[in-house]
Amino acid sequence: MKPLGLYVHIPFCASKCAYCDFASWAGREQDMARYVHALCGEITARAAACGHPAADTVFFGGGTPSLLPPELFEKIARTLRASFALTEDAEWTVECNPGTLTPAFADALARCGVNRVSLGMQAAQSRLLRQLGRIHDMHGVTEAVETVRAAGIANISLDLMLGLPGQTRADMAETLDHALALSPSHLSCYALIVEEGTPLAAAVERGEMRVPGDEMDREMYALCRTALLRRGFVQYEISNFALPGRQCRHHVNCWRREDYLGFGCAAHSLWENERRANCASLDGYLAGMEPETESISPQDAMFESLMLGLRLTQGIDEADFARRHGQALWTVYGQRLQGALSDGRLIRRDGRVFLTERGMDVMNSVLVEAMA
Repeated sequence: MKPLGLYVHIPFCASKCAYCDFASWAGREQDMARYVHALCGEITARAAACGHPAADTVFFGGGTPSLLPPELFEKIARTLRASFALTEDAEWTVECNPGTLTPAFADALARCGVNRVSLGMQAAQSRLLRQLGRIHDMHGVTEAVETVRAAGIANISLDLMLGLPGQTRADMAETLDHALALSPSHLSCYALIVEEGTPLAAAVERGEMRVPGDEMDREMYALCRTALLRRGFVQYEISNFALPGRQCRHHVNCWRREDYLGFGCAAHSLWENERRANCASLDGYLAGMEPETESISPQDAMFESLMLGLRLTQGIDEADFARRHGQALWTVYGQRLQGALSDGRLIRRDGRVFLTERGMDVMNSVLVEAMA
């Protein structure tokens, strides 16, 4: 059996960003110890129920994992190692906020075997960071990178956002320049999504902020792609670029629809074709509310493989699709994908199906046709 991926959700934040609709809460630090106790209990019980399988990736997301006291992070890491057969070369990623990362926390990460850190830089301009509700500035990003490297962790990813209110093409170019000057091994370039119910959405609705249009989003995205490819980065997924060999293994496995187990408030799992969703409320999770489970039909499993696999620039391996699902991809979707193949959004070559650059810009149109 292929090793699993493990995801751990840390739902605490120093402050809530204006665009964020994730399961995260500010001002709940007093609940951290109780949360970690419940989290470790879930990890132990779930691992036993699954037969203590091997795992080759661990990903801590949030929220803000770097807000945890080092001793609580170390407790979680010990529980994971005691519960799962972690491979010797396992990839351990921790998301960190430059405004909360301390040398003590970075040192704790290194002691626990963390070998990859993802920093939420987002933008280089202080005015953009302030309107997003971020608590750091560019100087803080530089210090955070230095702190991670001083702890002995060399594999560093930076998250960047495009399509922010008031962001210009020049801002995006400046952000890229600042990011590349820090010599990261990985960059994620995400377009802002204005999520309903967030302070940002309310400000946009009131007319206090305006987001760039789709055309400017595409220009910023093209700028990112061109600049990063010129600097030796490989685009391996719609929004992700890495130096050779530095792709995020955890995310690649998710896009390939490999099994993973999620722990903590709002965490999701995919295990033996069953989806499992933990309670999205922090209080509910602490109260022991049971997760929701759903068996995935063969049809839904095939569509998930298509939807996730097309995010990768290498696309979908047709032989792997047939092995997983017992049917050939082109038998199931060939007629519905013919239009995308004919008009250049999709390519079928050497046993793989993948999107062109234009196809990546309009991926949803391909998926809508596949569902028809």
